[in-house]
Amino acid sequence: MKTRLLPRTVFCALLALCCALELAVTPAQAQDWAKKILDKSPRHQQWVKIHNGNRTIDTFVVYPEVKGKAPVVVLIHEIFGLSDWARSMADDLAAAGYIVVAPDLLSGEGPNGGGSSAFLDRDARVKAVSELDPNQVISDLNAAADWALKQPAANGKLAVVGFCWGGGKSFAFATQRKDLTAAFVFYGTTPPDVSGITAPVYGFYAGNDARISATVPATRETMKSAGKKYDAVIYPGAGHGFMRAGEDPENTNPANVTARKEGLARLEKLLKSM
Repeated sequence: MKTRLLPRTVFCALLALCCALELAVTPAQAQDWAKKILDKSPRHQQWVKIHNGNRTIDTFVVYPEVKGKAPVVVLIHEIFGLSDWARSMADDLAAAGYIVVAPDLLSGEGPNGGGSSAFLDRDARVKAVSELDPNQVISDLNAAADWALKQPAANGKLAVVGFCWGGGKSFAFATQRKDLTAAFVFYGTTPPDVSGITAPVYGFYAGNDARISATVPATRETMKSAGKKYDAVIYPGAGHGFMRAGEDPENTNPANVTARKEGLARLEKLLKSM
């Protein structure tokens, strides 16, 4: 029996449709492993709407299972938006004894006024995060921090932690927020002016990430000259994004697993010393 071929125009249309469906489905499936971890958590998780002027910021909050009041940690997501992994990371820190607030900084910026989950593909989220107004980001972070500190379970201490794009914003937030106890920067860039920093800044960097890690020596000198505390660790062999990659089942670099384990242990130790 002779095989009948689809007309070229029909084939191209079907191919385009398949590509569109892949873009729409893959990002949601790519972190199914993180969502499964999150869904198994015994800790109280909730979404709250935090108002910042005429903006409403959808914020993921996780509470620790502790007897007394707890410090607040503001978690700043990667350039990929507030993903399942970012929320899972928030839960990891809550497990260590902290109230963690993770604002979706893409709130209202997505299709139909949505946030991170409203975008059809990762590239669209990356573009949207890259185009966020830096002043708006700092303002949103302040609103999230202020809201969290007012919660009855908060003890008044505040820290910030960010990853990738969020790592740079964590460093920048430290230049603006005077009541910070500590800032934690995971493979993020350094702000041009560090004079406003009052809290110690702790850096976590990847050995195989010269784009970011090559700036660490200059950052050390800049912070030292400004009289600021800056303590950075570079994890050999790890790649950019090792905190996420290190627990991704598809990760093929053992150094990412080691860096994540050591980085998380260091972060928890430093948080306890606040």
